Amino acid sequence: MNEELRARIETMTHSFKVFLFMKGTPDEPQCGFSKKVVDTLNELKITFKSFDIFTDEEIRQGVKEYANWPTIPQLYIDGEFIGGCDIVEQLVRTGELQRLAVQ
Repeated sequence: MNEELRARIETMTHSFKVFLFMKGTPDEPQCGFSKKVVDTLNELKITFKSFDIFTDEEIRQGVKEYANWPTIPQLYIDGEFIGGCDIVEQLVRTGELQRLAVQ
């Protein structure tokens, strides 16, 4: 991954406490997993910023390499990769997501 792309991704993931790379937008998710994460964050009243990976192919491929995680959505808190939909669900069950998102 080139440094310019890495810097773009890091800027995005640090631009807001809770940041989501997703397929589509929060108002119009383009896959069930992205919708599930958005719904979860909204239900927990966690404010987040997102990026539609369909709008930028370089970012779409780059985030997979950046996080070493092959799928989208990808959730970041305080610039740190948290996981995808399944991980988010697990963290919600334990209360860890809520704790991380409000610190």
